[in-house]
Amino acid sequence: MQKLLVFFSLLFIFSCGTDNSKLIVKGNVKGLKKGTLYLKKAKDSVLVAVDSTVINGDAQFQLETAAGVPELYFIYLDKNDNKDERISFFADKGVTEINTTLDNFAFGAKIKGSKQQEVLEDYLKMMSKFNNKNLELIKENFEAFKANDTTLADKTRKMHEGLEKRKYLYTVNFAINNKDSEVAPYLALTELYNANIKLLDTINNSLTPEIKTSLYGKKLQAFVDKIKVEEKK
Repeated sequence: MQKLLVFFSLLFIFSCGTDNSKLIVKGNVKGLKKGTLYLKKAKDSVLVAVDSTVINGDAQFQLETAAGVPELYFIYLDKNDNKDERISFFADKGVTEINTTLDNFAFGAKIKGSKQQEVLEDYLKMMSKFNNKNLELIKENFEAFKANDTTLADKTRKMHEGLEKRKYLYTVNFAINNKDSEVAPYLALTELYNANIKLLDTINNSLTPEIKTSLYGKKLQAFVDKIKVEEKK
């Protein structure tokens, strides 16, 4: 009888100590002494705060919200200087850990959490390479114009156009290759919204049944359907 009571006591403790429906975001903002951190997500095309915490000396933080489905969240830092900074990340139920610094709040953030975030980071790493190359071409094009070198200016312009096409196609292929991740329809909606309907339809049709019924999967289907209706008019 005593063993049975111990078992039920432990079961009660563990059931109270874990909440599988919550998203917990915790971490540290090195160098932050005072400010407010907001956890936000999109609702009806508007970002709304779902939790917040005031930092006053201790840079450790924890934010929580009920998590229904995997989606993109944001952490906003308000330092009372009219310069809001934000970190975007994909999150699901469970714990996401974010560590960053005050000086490099957004770009220096190290995020550990959902499998969707890992997929998104793989994509962002390649986009960073594309963007760095694009900056180089912009610089070369500017210098060519300064030197009145029309041949070089035309060359760098064409290289830039080619780079943009490769970037576009990379995103399409990335989405198709990650058809079993919520990141695929998210990228289609945010990076390829002006793509040819055939490309969007290809991505949409490649999604697994589970992803098709996800938040962004449903949004992509609605977006594709809307375009098809408008094209028939």
